[in-house]
This record gives sequence, structure tokens and C-alpha cells, in this order.
Amino acid sequence: MGELQYEKEYQSWKWKIPKKYNIGADVVDKHADSKNRNKVALFWENAKGECKQFTFGEMKNLSNKFGNALKNLGLKKGNRFLIRLPNIPEFQISFIGGVKIGAVPIPSSVMFREHEVEYRINDSSAVAVITTAKYVTEVNAIKKNCPTLKHIIVVDEPKNDEVSYSESMKNSSRHLELIPTLSTDTAFFCYTSGTTGNPKGAVHLHQWVPGNDPSVLYWQNANEMDVIAHTGDLNWIYPLGNGFLYVWRWGISTLVYEGKFDAERWFGLMEKYQVTNLASVPTAYRMFLTIKDAEKKYDLSSLRHCISAGEPLNPAVLKNWKQHFGLDIYDGIGMTEVMVYLSNLRDMKIKPGSCGRPQPGHICALLDDMGKPVAQGESGVLAVKKNDPGLFREYWNKPEKTAESFKNDWFLSGDVLYQDEEGFFWFSGRNDDLIKASGYRISPFEVESAVISHPDVLECAVVASPDEMRGVIIKAYVILHDRRKASEILVKDIQEYCKKVAAPYKYPREIEFVDELPKTQSGKIKRKELREREMKTKGVMK
Repeated sequence: MGELQYEKEYQSWKWKIPKKYNIGADVVDKHADSKNRNKVALFWENAKGECKQFTFGEMKNLSNKFGNALKNLGLKKGNRFLIRLPNIPEFQISFIGGVKIGAVPIPSSVMFREHEVEYRINDSSAVAVITTAKYVTEVNAIKKNCPTLKHIIVVDEPKNDEVSYSESMKNSSRHLELIPTLSTDTAFFCYTSGTTGNPKGAVHLHQWVPGNDPSVLYWQNANEMDVIAHTGDLNWIYPLGNGFLYVWRWGISTLVYEGKFDAERWFGLMEKYQVTNLASVPTAYRMFLTIKDAEKKYDLSSLRHCISAGEPLNPAVLKNWKQHFGLDIYDGIGMTEVMVYLSNLRDMKIKPGSCGRPQPGHICALLDDMGKPVAQGESGVLAVKKNDPGLFREYWNKPEKTAESFKNDWFLSGDVLYQDEEGFFWFSGRNDDLIKASGYRISPFEVESAVISHPDVLECAVVASPDEMRGVIIKAYVILHDRRKASEILVKDIQEYCKKVAAPYKYPREIEFVDELPKTQSGKIKRKELREREMKTKGVMK
């Protein structure tokens, strides 16, 4: 690739998205039917050190088999199915196999508890779930409450009436008749949290993959010879795109690891697989930097480009990473509905703390409450043109929530930014109370619901609190039924309780017992006041 001439590239970009288009045919089959047939699509390793690799040719056959397996179970175009899998190859196989027949996969975290799984199945009217023996327990516990759920496919050791993945694959042909799809047909859902109410299913179309080409070309700076690695779980949209679908569209090999994030282990993986492009989140980069002399201990000479998203990247991390590894980290900002369109780009200077400029092809603006552009230097809500091919179409079954998100042909992201005189964007915060912590987008409502369900808790407010290692952590202000019970033992008890009733990453890492919470006259909690208190207490504000 030649050096990026930003203004020229931005002005000249033209989308070339065909009317008839299928993600599976594009990101796998076209490579399997080309010179890349025997090229490794996926390098896989787990915490036990077990390793596998799959070529594009093998991925075509396996995904074809899974598509036929779904057909044999009666799944048709438009039917939804939940993917409840860790980072194992069956994730890619089931996702690709599903979209090839026009079925709609819904990636979901294996950390979700029973009520979280039940909600997603019922809200989407999913007819099937694919999972493992380890993670099927929650599905079996709630299946009686899910009238649309007909099939539970288990990858390893199925029991009773569960469908055997391996038997289904064995009995399915590797020749699949792809169901014709349009680029504007529904491809998949990803559920996203809001400040109030239940999670919303963000519906993405098949064109979502080519609609994010600028992400691969200009932010990720990837080419056909690269090995891409993402440290996250594939069930989140950032790894799903930049660690799987976007890069496979370009015939690029990916590395996927199944196991808890461990900086030392990841340095070893990057050395072993000669990773060229790393995608991660600020928390992981901070943890990488805690490993003393990593640049001497590991051969990272193949690593040439690093990207970050999920939460704002601290300028100190940028500086330290450059000192240790001689590389910049290219920060970007995105969300489930609109992914990373605003980012630092190859060949452009980096302003530490800035989230960069719009990628070619994407029209972004900062708008006021009336939906009008703000003046340069003023804060506004980041908005993206409604006709952008990578933008989600709607929130499933929530027309009023969809309507709230669009104004004057713009999608309103909810992120508040300002733009400097050189056109660089800077993140200020959310216009709502969503918390971005450790790469997750977390609703205070969900955490508060978990905390309040503890028998000793009367009321609770949850906010983001500054943290040196993680950027921000979840903090809960708690009012107890009986103030005399306040203790460190109760703090730990509430935390452990939260890990059991909600996904563990949502638990409050800090709890403060209080006698009252700041509220508006109408009784709404003033979370902004609590956030400011946290910043002041922790020395962020002078």
C-alpha cells in the first residue's frame, strides 16, 4: 500500500457493494475457490496449549456442513439462532454456516446467566442455540420458558434430547446450496445495553462486512501477508469484525485464543505465530505494559501495527508502548450499532488522547440537541449518516428505540466529542450513563438491578470510576436496609452475589455504603454528580 493521502482518499472513496451479496460466500468461499484455498484462515490455540489450524478450503467445507445441519433441523432464511460459544473454531464455522443459508446468528457471551440467555432467546424468537456441555446448563434451565426454542446443539458431549454437533456434521454434505441473499438482508444481531430497560438487538445486514472495508485498510492497515490477532472474545462486535469477518474478506489469516486474557501468554502467542497486527482494548495494553522487559524477553519483530477501541486510550499508554515496542497504537471509537468509523489512521500523525478522524467512506458529524451541526471546538453528539452501509438497520422489535436513535437522516451514537482546528476528534463522554470498562459496554441499569436484588440492599446507583490499570471501573453507591451491616465482608458478599446473577464482568469492583443518593425532583438519580465526585476524589479534577 502506498502512503495514505487522507484528504484525497476521503474525497475520492466510492462504495462498491453488490446488490446480491452473502457474507459466507465472500469471506470464505471466494478464497476457497481461489489460489488461497490452502492458505491458513484460522490459527487456534487454547489455555491447555492445544493447537489447530484451518485453511479457507477446510472452512468452506465445514461451514457448508453446518449450513446443511441447520437445514436438516428445519432452519430457514430469517430464522434466528443463538451462538453461546467461547473462542473455539465452531464459532466461526457456525456463524458462517448460518449466514450461508440466510439464517441469523446471534453471538452472545458465555458469561451470561440464565435470565440473560432467556431474554435474548425470547426477544429474538430464536429457534436454536449452539453451545458446549460446559455452557448448556443455563440454556437447559430456561428452555421451558422459551416457546420458540426447538434445538439445543452441543459441540462436545450432548445429553438427552440435545443435538450432537459432531453427529450432525458427520451426517451433512459438504456441498451446500447457498440461499440467495441481498446485501440489505438481515445477517446477524448483536445485543447492546442501554441505560434503562432491557438490552436491544442491533440488527446488522450482510453489507456490514464490505461496509467496514475502510476499517481494515486504513485503521487496521492490514494486507494479505499479515497474521491478525484480537485479544477479545468473538461474541463481541469488535473482535467479530476486526478479528474475524473483515479480515477474512481480504483473505488474511487470523489467530484466535481460547482462554482468560494473560499478558505473558499473549506475548508468547505473538512470538509463536509471528503476529503482524494486534487488535485489543486499553485495559489489555495496560496489562501488557506491566510485564517487565517484555520487549527483550519475546521476539516481537513481526509486529508492525496495533489498534485499540472499546474505551478511550490513555495518552500515557501510547507513550509507554512506543518506548517499549517502537510502535504506535491507533485508537478508534465505535459501538455495536456503528463500529469504529472514527479512528487514527495509518500514515497520519497521532495526537495522544484523540480518537482521530473519519475513515474514508464514512460521513461523521457532531450534532446538538436539535440535530444541527455544532461549531468547531464545541461538544456535540457523534452522528453517522443514515445511509452508511456499515450502520445497523434497527433495534429488533423496538421501533420506538430505533426512532429515538435517528434524527434528520443521522444516527446519533450517544458519544459526546469535540473537533479541533485540524479536524481531529476528541472523546468527552457519553450523553447517557453507559459505562465503557475493560472493553465492555455496560449498562448501569443492569448492574444496579443485580446489586439491588441482594437481600441487604435497599437502593443503588452505579457509575464509572477512574482507575489507573483499567481506565475506569464500575463503582456502586449502595444504601442498605440496615446501615449497621456495612462492612468489608458485606462488600465482598455483594460482589460475589453479583457475579452469580449477572455476567461476571458487570460486578462493581468498588462499593461505597451511603445514607442517601443525589436525585432530581422527579426522583431520578443524578449519576453525573456521582461521576464527578469520583473524579474529584481520585484526583482527576483539580
